[in-house]
Amino acid sequence: MSAQSRYRFAFDIGGTFTDFVLLDAQTGRLETYKTLTTPQEPSKAVMEGWNVLLNRVATNGDGVETAIHATTLVTNALIERKGAKTALITTEGFKDTLDTQREMRYDIYDLHSPPVDPLIPRTLRWEVRERLNNFGEVFLEFDDASLERAIAAVGASGAEAVAICFLHSYINPAHENRAAAHVTKALPKINVSVSSEIAPEIREYERMSTAVANAYVQPMASRYLGQLVADLKSGGYKRRLYLMLSAGGITTAETAARFPIRMVESGPAAGVIATVFYGERLGVKDIVAFDMGGTTAKMCLIKGGQPSMAYTFEIARVHRFKRGSGLPVRIPAIELIEIGAGGGSIAWVDEMGLLKVGPESSGASPGPACYGLGGTKPTVTDANLLLGYLNPGYFLGGRMQLDQTKAEEATKPLADALGLSVADAARGIYQIVNENMISATRVHIAERGEDPRRLMLLAFGGAGPVHADAIARALKMPGYICPAGAGVTSALGLLTAPAAFDFAQTFAARLSQDKLAEMDKVFEALEKEGRERLSEAGVPASEMRFERGTDIRHRGQGHEIVVDLPWPKLAAIDIVNDLRPHFYERYEAIYGHAHKHLDLEIMTCRLRAIGPRPTVTLPQAPTGEGGAKVAHKGKRSAYIPDRGTFAEVDVYDRALLPAGSEFHGPAIVEEKDSTAVIGANAIARVDDKLNLVIKFTDIPADAGA
Repeated sequence: MSAQSRYRFAFDIGGTFTDFVLLDAQTGRLETYKTLTTPQEPSKAVMEGWNVLLNRVATNGDGVETAIHATTLVTNALIERKGAKTALITTEGFKDTLDTQREMRYDIYDLHSPPVDPLIPRTLRWEVRERLNNFGEVFLEFDDASLERAIAAVGASGAEAVAICFLHSYINPAHENRAAAHVTKALPKINVSVSSEIAPEIREYERMSTAVANAYVQPMASRYLGQLVADLKSGGYKRRLYLMLSAGGITTAETAARFPIRMVESGPAAGVIATVFYGERLGVKDIVAFDMGGTTAKMCLIKGGQPSMAYTFEIARVHRFKRGSGLPVRIPAIELIEIGAGGGSIAWVDEMGLLKVGPESSGASPGPACYGLGGTKPTVTDANLLLGYLNPGYFLGGRMQLDQTKAEEATKPLADALGLSVADAARGIYQIVNENMISATRVHIAERGEDPRRLMLLAFGGAGPVHADAIARALKMPGYICPAGAGVTSALGLLTAPAAFDFAQTFAARLSQDKLAEMDKVFEALEKEGRERLSEAGVPASEMRFERGTDIRHRGQGHEIVVDLPWPKLAAIDIVNDLRPHFYERYEAIYGHAHKHLDLEIMTCRLRAIGPRPTVTLPQAPTGEGGAKVAHKGKRSAYIPDRGTFAEVDVYDRALLPAGSEFHGPAIVEEKDSTAVIGANAIARVDDKLNLVIKFTDIPADAGA
């Protein structure tokens, strides 16, 4: 790296705010910035942050070696149904797969549950006469005439994108590739998504749904990324733009444009990767990531320094907590829980007269009422302002003034409907949004067999440190951590992630010694593809590494678990003494018991291609004289949940707190991009890495022992 290109730039576009981090790779110095997202023109906020940070360090676009991006654009397009007009070409007799789905209601006891509407209406689906059997052999010859009729219909429909999904193409993609070549030649301007390339895995509906979702967002993602690349180029940036994927890896903008569905959990994944980074710096391998922004809250349990991975999940659920009520996608993603609880979450009264908060959010436009941008509904941010947690003159470091009067005006109709004062209504909003997050976090941790009393919470996002104290205390955790620059921690996570991409190939077979050599051949093909993808991202061949895994189940089971394969060559191992015990150990860790007398079945081979992890060394903070006294800004009235009343609370400036500072709660610590609210019976200390570490004095340190 030359002296001129010493900076690494990362930006995360959220539903309410866009966060920026500029890292000086030579000194480890961080510059941060946060601004409201511009939903109609996302690059406008991006270029604002770009110019502010580069001007701050007196450099230009030439000085930036790498630019990395995370976005909620794909997720929002799917949830809001704002993707492209998309067509489907499929095997004759199977165009209704998107309607029949899993052939049962997601709630069998609710006869009026709304249906899960497919992204493509039946009028935009066409069939081709062809068929492969479940071994990938030709059962019915490909009929070119039926394909030509389908292509003509797609062209006449005005569709911008087309998904191609044929029966059993996960074993043999020949027919899909043939169809894709014809579509591309006849309709060169249309975007084509092929299921055997997007998700070459068994289970027809899930594979079709994934291919359709990818096609649905592909035109928009291509335009968006193209515009972003052009804007950064106009800002002087001359290198590649990289994107965060849902699995926590980094890829090029070109690859992301081909597989935009892989970015559906881009932003949340960045926050989890940042938590792994901080966990390593703190020497903590088991930790809970808690990311609360303006629109949503995300929680993820990290065990042994690694987050759990999921290979199928749902998006755009009709009912947020009802499995099966969304659109399934088969892509690798960090396993986390996401709920509609953010600073912009709107409070309302249901038909039974009960106070509810979320999932609807005011977003960036119009935003909470206190932003003064036209919002009139009470939100969590309005409640936090009324409770004294936020400084109206120091929001975004003083760049944005909060209007307490507008917050009161927005909350009063809600308070009147509940028969409460405005202050009591604000307390209710704060408590209910906390309970929503506490319940979700408790379930997420319990489902993974962990005890929250043994874990620390890493709180970040603009609103995370405001609510972390209440959440960690309710879960009886020993305490929590707020990293420096907590409001932009997810953006920092982008700079700590390696180039990586995940591949999968269905290989359905009964587990036997003779199948291991065949699996090696599958992995060799996946590795070849992985090397090509990493090479595109600029990773040298000597620094590439590959992690193998496979989906295995007891014979006859309907679902399987993913088991890592630590052996370089499977043909050299013994399934009785090596692979079977390895599976049983993993299965018992999840379910408590494995049926060791049953045969095993292999379903899918998985490979992760990974480049080197970037080295990010943040400077150590010297211990300052005067401790917390030098950062004391005064006192203000704030609500203390532990005491159920308002009281005068010490307020500290986070930027002035030196390492080694220690003080007792209740207290408020203000930072330009977030605010930490520390309750009573707590001691806060700033460590040598400028993390704010809070320990509860009324919860024993060995509570989980």
